[in-house]
Amino acid sequence: MHSVHEFAEFICELDKLKAVKRQITLPADNYRQENSAEHSWHVALMATMLTPYATSPIDVSRVIKMILIHDIVEIDAGDMFAFNSQLDHDAQAEKEVAAAQRIFGLLPEPINREMLALWLEFEEATSVDAEFAKAMDRVLPVFQNMQDQGGSWKKHTISRSKIEKRNIHLQSCAPKLWDYVMSQLDHAVKQGWLHQ
Repeated sequence: MHSVHEFAEFICELDKLKAVKRQITLPADNYRQENSAEHSWHVALMATMLTPYATSPIDVSRVIKMILIHDIVEIDAGDMFAFNSQLDHDAQAEKEVAAAQRIFGLLPEPINREMLALWLEFEEATSVDAEFAKAMDRVLPVFQNMQDQGGSWKKHTISRSKIEKRNIHLQSCAPKLWDYVMSQLDHAVKQGWLHQ
């Protein structure tokens, strides 16, 4: 067993995620920007509620762990708006890999390698667990923007097709959730919160 001291630097480093701001604003808190730590908590809790919608059996504990670590890299790389250009996303991906290596490198062996592998699994979304985790991460803003009458979609004049593309994992891993999202997007277009 590792000593607690070996985890202290990593644990304290996580505090920095609370300072990373996202595009989503919180109507319940005077429209301040959500931070990435709050987002990760929200996605993890939501995933526990929506697990029954997964079409394949998933390991909920692995899904939650992936969700809780997926944005840690933003401590170094910052948050990027989901609808930036592909060139921006490619550059961000490089920064995030370097960040993952540094931050998980604060952990002792072999935990550092295990966490990095789990983070990469989430990023690639090649396993059933990772695909569901990624789908949960991407669907939360749908709930939030619908609640906020378009929220960041309206602010940035986002098209419906971009939201559909971003949530495409739902179509295979949780089709009933996909159907729900499609109906929500229909409503958002009718309300003028999303462009067709």
